[in-house]
Amino acid sequence: MQYMKQSKRYSAAKPNQPRVHKVAFMLNDDEQKAVDRYLSRYKIENKSRWYRETIMSHILRTLEEDYPTLFNENEMRR
Repeated sequence: MQYMKQSKRYSAAKPNQPRVHKVAFMLNDDEQKAVDRYLSRYKIENKSRWYRETIMSHILRTLEEDYPTLFNENEMRR
């Protein structure tokens, strides 16, 4: 049985949807150390992609959880 190295697949920037909106924020020393340690431990080379994917996955997950439903949570538990 032959084992092949699995390559990571990333979402590529689309030519008709260029990234033109710049976002900037600052971290304190402890936050930066934590980020650097995480990136090093998980061998993440593209910090920009990691920030973007982490932030967008959190936003999309939150929006999905907060999506309005026909019944409120208490009614659904009955």
